Amino acid sequence: MKKDVLISLAWGVGIVVLALVASYARNIGMVDQESVQRLVLGATGLMVAAFGNRMPKAFAPTATAQQVTRVGGWSMAISGLIYAALWAFAPFDTAVVGGSAAIIAGMGVTFAYCFRMRSRLKAT
Repeated sequence: MKKDVLISLAWGVGIVVLALVASYARNIGMVDQESVQRLVLGATGLMVAAFGNRMPKAFAPTATAQQVTRVGGWSMAISGLIYAALWAFAPFDTAVVGGSAAIIAGMGVTFAYCFRMRSRLKAT
């Protein structure tokens, strides 16, 4: 548990430091505002992908819970990578809409699978 908290704090501090350094670079004229936004939001997508990658490795008390964390991990990792890729390469408006849709779709897949497994368990 302590390791998970430290990893989460490291991601949070890393993104804040990245945002501060990028803002400083913008203030001295090295980059523009859009580059700063793309950099920070792309890093956020990579954070979602990293958390999704760690989900299946977490302890799950039952086989069903392990299946749910595996599907949730895959869906969040894929949606985080799509989010980051859109912020890196797509036009700004497309990145906003497509990135948000990717994250919502990843969450939707996870919730749908949870409800499916729950109904399957109730039926037995």
